[in-house]
Amino acid sequence: MTTATPLGGTTFFSLNVTTREEDFLYKSSGAIVAAIVVIVIVIFTVVLILLKMYNRKMRTRRELEPKGPKPASPSALGPNNNSSQHPATVTFSPVDVHVDTR
Repeated sequence: MTTATPLGGTTFFSLNVTTREEDFLYKSSGAIVAAIVVIVIVIFTVVLILLKMYNRKMRTRRELEPKGPKPASPSALGPNNNSSQHPATVTFSPVDVHVDTR
């Protein structure tokens, strides 16, 4: 936006300061968004690297630990273990559904 100010016999045009400030804000907001995107990417990368290191450490720990003896037979575990004595079976029976028609 320009304004004309007569001064004697000549007219001077001055730019409004708000357009420069708005342009600066638009440019800086783009830079802020770009900085936020870069920070988010860096955080995701760090988390991914940490998870990969943790996974590798736990895998090597599992592979290097000594294998235990085979589990005892179900009868040796005690009388509270009923799952091996009576296998769980599920039977489905149709249910009569009566729908009243109006």
